[in-house]
Amino acid sequence: MAAYGLWGLLPIFFKLLHHVGPFELVAQRVFWSLILILVLLAARRALGPFREVLATPRLLLPLAASAVFIATNWTTYIWAVNDGHVIAASLGYFLNPLVNVALGVLVLKERLRRGQTLAIGIAGIGVAIMAASALTTLWISILLAFSFAFYALIRKMTPVAPMAGLGVETLILTPVALAYLGWLAGHGGVSFGKDGFTTAMLVVSGAITTVPLVLFAVAAHRLPMATLGLLQFIAPTLQFLSGILLFGETLNHGQMASFALIWLGLILFAGDSMTAVRRNRMAAV
Repeated sequence: MAAYGLWGLLPIFFKLLHHVGPFELVAQRVFWSLILILVLLAARRALGPFREVLATPRLLLPLAASAVFIATNWTTYIWAVNDGHVIAASLGYFLNPLVNVALGVLVLKERLRRGQTLAIGIAGIGVAIMAASALTTLWISILLAFSFAFYALIRKMTPVAPMAGLGVETLILTPVALAYLGWLAGHGGVSFGKDGFTTAMLVVSGAITTVPLVLFAVAAHRLPMATLGLLQFIAPTLQFLSGILLFGETLNHGQMASFALIWLGLILFAGDSMTAVRRNRMAAV
């Protein structure tokens, strides 16, 4: 709940840094995240697995791919929030669980129950309505949903500890991030150091990036997948409410119908998952 709650409140944090470009903000997040992750790994005496991953080429390639997907997700999300498209961003994360299911079926050959198929069909109708009523921002939602879904798929298929994998991903992104920050500094455009508030917030962006991922990694090992899936909707719900209540965004009739159908699909999907977990527990007893 803490992880999803922090992710859900990210629009408020990034709105405070609206004067920082999305590419610089992502670069700053990468650099400060790497510093924090290395400190955490050292404190937990877990630098060994981190070095082992770096020395294993067959693990570096998928982690490089996942790094590209998460960087794409971060950049798109920050741009969307600061350009006034918080609702479109929240839709992307409402769609993400459904995209995860689709990838599970197509790539991992997982099977769907009848209730899950019905839920996905209803949500799919909602997406179709959204496509017809919000073509100008639909790409934001789709890019966010698919980039995070492919990131999750790669991480699921790559046998790497969560913290070590995150450390390698940020290390892979760091040279590009530093090169871009160096280019900005050479052209007088870097925001870091211009004022105390911005500098402090950019440093904090590392913790804002890393802490929810660490909390999620710990929870994922201890909670059933159905519970994780149900709690996942905390984040986009908070983002959606922030867009309407805090930032003055509005919904047209097509978007309202779309969100209603998507939420209905998600509720049905979560309910079916929880029912299946209860059945499995009763069968085990």
